[in-house]
Amino acid sequence: MEKYDAIIIGGGNAGLAGAIALARSRRKVLVVDEGNPRNAVSAHAHNVLGHEGISPHELLELGRKEARDYGVEFASTRIQSLGGSFEEGFAVSTESSQWQAARILLATGLTDTLPEIPGLRKAWGTSALHCPYCHGWEVRDQRIAILGVSEMSTHQALLFGQLSGTVTYVNHAPQSLTSENRALLAAVEIEIVDAQVTDIAVSDEGQVQSLALDNGSTLDAQAVVVASQMKANASLFLQLGGHLSQNPMGEFISVNEMGATSVPGVYAAGNASNLGAMIGLATAAGTMAGAAINADLVMESAKKKLAKK
Repeated sequence: MEKYDAIIIGGGNAGLAGAIALARSRRKVLVVDEGNPRNAVSAHAHNVLGHEGISPHELLELGRKEARDYGVEFASTRIQSLGGSFEEGFAVSTESSQWQAARILLATGLTDTLPEIPGLRKAWGTSALHCPYCHGWEVRDQRIAILGVSEMSTHQALLFGQLSGTVTYVNHAPQSLTSENRALLAAVEIEIVDAQVTDIAVSDEGQVQSLALDNGSTLDAQAVVVASQMKANASLFLQLGGHLSQNPMGEFISVNEMGATSVPGVYAAGNASNLGAMIGLATAAGTMAGAAINADLVMESAKKKLAKK
């Protein structure tokens, strides 16, 4: 069984950044990735310093090349099980391979769960959006419909209201709109429509055209904003005895400032541990976790040598 200083599960921005930090410290690193990034449907990435508007696929390809240049190894496969411990080392198994690692970095991202509304998934990542900082500039001054499904929806409406003067809040889940939040929206002149969305008309290119409501009316819109329910892809973390934490956005892996989880020897970075992390934050967290893993291994080695003297 081949042994690594660290195995990184997930080859997105956080995982690649962690791999590079470790490899530059002469660590033997393996990145295992299924090749299914969260932003696969997005044509452009934003708020990426020096790479504004770059294709997410191109950005990852650049990262993989940089990592390979430092000796990082890659495996394109799905991990079936993760076992072992901090004391004995971690065992990573796929259908055809097994590896051992002194440390694990989980950069497994998250899964977005959307309301079951016809047309919404088709437009997701194109004109059905969730983040004003990722997509807001591109829909400025457009007709934007906020799909009211949770308390986060009011927050989204206020933020997108900074970008367009034509924002409508569709109260799809009435229990999610408190009287206080209704007053806030009214104060900033965001129209509220008390109806449920039954269908979203979307072009073949993924462009939202209109929303059909259960009161029989139609709302013209060029973009739909929806708060997805987010959940870290954490099945492997759970196999090690870890537990998920929760906030209004969803479920995530709790970490300290260095990326360490509650399971000794296991770190997490990116959307798995920060549901709201954009590319820059995910990259920074990956670098921090990689540096922390290296420092941990250095100290462990030094203590073992001291004990032998």
